[in-house]
Amino acid sequence: MAKLLDMIAQARRAQGGSGIGFVGKSKTQTKPRAAALVVEFSTIDAEHAESAIKAGADGLLFTWNGKNTSTLETLKQTIDAAQASGDNVSCGLHITGGWDKLDRENFEHFKEQGVNFIVLPLHAPARLLALQVKDLEMVVSVPMQEGDTYPLFIRNLTAFDNIAAVHLDFSLTNNIGTMSIEDVLRYRAVREAVRFPALLNVDADLSEADAYTLLTLGIQAVILPASDTDATTQEQIKALRELLEKVHHEEKEAMSGLTSRS
Repeated sequence: MAKLLDMIAQARRAQGGSGIGFVGKSKTQTKPRAAALVVEFSTIDAEHAESAIKAGADGLLFTWNGKNTSTLETLKQTIDAAQASGDNVSCGLHITGGWDKLDRENFEHFKEQGVNFIVLPLHAPARLLALQVKDLEMVVSVPMQEGDTYPLFIRNLTAFDNIAAVHLDFSLTNNIGTMSIEDVLRYRAVREAVRFPALLNVDADLSEADAYTLLTLGIQAVILPASDTDATTQEQIKALRELLEKVHHEEKEAMSGLTSRS
C-alpha cells in the first residue's frame, strides 16, 4: 500500500507498544482515531518536524512556492528525521506555484528527497498528472464552488487513475459546529462527487461539535497548520489527537449500541 493511504488506514487502527530485544525500536501504544493528523509547515525544519511526529502527528506537509529551490536543500534531512521518529509517517509537498517549470526530473528528485505525495491545485497544468513516478502519490485540491452542476463537473476527477486523494479546500467558517444539515449537504455533494480519500484543513481550536460536523463530510485526514512556536504546535497536536481519539471512541460505542439493539 502506498505511504499516504497506509498512514490513513493505520490511523483508524489501535497499535500496541512493543520492542524487539534490547536494541529493537520501541513502539508507542496508540489508540484509533477518527482521522489521521497531518501538520503543515511553511518552512522546512528537521527539529520541528521531528517534534511534531513525537507529539502525535501521523504525517507532515511542507509548503513550497515552486521557485525558491534553496528551501528544499534540507528536505531529505527533515523527512528522514520525521520518519525515524514514528511508524507509517507520510510526508508531502504542497506546491503553491511555479508549476509550469515542473517536469518528471523534479518529481523524481522529490521522491529521492523522501516526499511521498504531492499536493497540486485544480488550476495546475494537467500534464503533471501524467508524470507518474512510482511511490509518489498525487493529491489534488478541490475548492468549494456554488452551483448545482459543480459536483457533476468535479466528478470528472475520478477519471484520473493516478490521483491518490483529494484535498478539500473548503475554507470552512469558524462556526463549523453550528452548520445546518442543509449547509453540510452542499459540501457533502462535492465530497461525494470525488470518491478518493479526503484531507481537510482545520483550525487548532477545533471543538468536539466541530469534529462531529467535519466527520459528516466523510474525511479521512485533517491538516493542522503549524504554529509560530514549536511548543505551541506540540500542544495543539496533542489536543487535536485526543479529540480525534475521543470522537472515534464515542462513534464506535454508538455503532455498537445500534448493532446490539438490532
